[in-house]
Amino acid sequence: MDHEEIADALWAAAQQGRYMPSEWAGRFDLPTGYAVQLAMLRRHVAHGERQSGWKVGLTAAAMRAQQNVHEPCLGYLLASGEHASGASFATDRLISPGVENELCLTMGRTLRGPGVTLDEVLQAVSHAAPALEIVEVRGPFAGNLALAMADNAQQKAYVTGPAQALTAGNRDLARASVTVALNGQDQETAPGSAVMDGGGLLSVLWLANKLAEFGLALEAGMRVMSGSFTRQYLVQRGTRVASRFTPFGTVTASFA
Repeated sequence: MDHEEIADALWAAAQQGRYMPSEWAGRFDLPTGYAVQLAMLRRHVAHGERQSGWKVGLTAAAMRAQQNVHEPCLGYLLASGEHASGASFATDRLISPGVENELCLTMGRTLRGPGVTLDEVLQAVSHAAPALEIVEVRGPFAGNLALAMADNAQQKAYVTGPAQALTAGNRDLARASVTVALNGQDQETAPGSAVMDGGGLLSVLWLANKLAEFGLALEAGMRVMSGSFTRQYLVQRGTRVASRFTPFGTVTASFA
């Protein structure tokens, strides 16, 4: 089966509430998984959705080693999944939900790889916002990376606080930090350098060049969820999350 046929099968399964169906585990490789992911994106757009950007995952070296992959991964963001800080989510409409603590970056200019440089990224990224990625554990990630990419890398939604313009004083995202609180209790503080061993602008660098493999550019105006500072936190009904990003502000979400 080619990637369009696989996408047709996974799309039909999703309409029945079946995600990462076990009968597809191990049946295609990672490049095919990405081709299916992009085919699924085209189906969303054909059904009235709008793409708002991209996410970068597996930005920690330890996570890549655990998954036995040599690079990060990507997924798409849909406008219907974008929420402002303070959003509340109904847990009975989510599948094993979790949150990741990230900076959401805004592209002020288009980047078209291959060969994008870090200097070009520095000129292209215009804003950063404190953000939470809302993920769903829709199936086993480890050992099923190709199928997980076809399923859009656990992406469900994202929550952002007010965006701040990047300046000489805050552009070094490795120097940012986040303190995560659940239900009013601090859980951990983590540095921005945990992302790509040097901050989220390196995620944008990787993403722009990776998208070129599919003939795509990182378009101006798109948002980029640039990778979690922390581990993934699983949440349940009643969980309240408040993540304080220095120097970018606080973002909150709750689960009812």
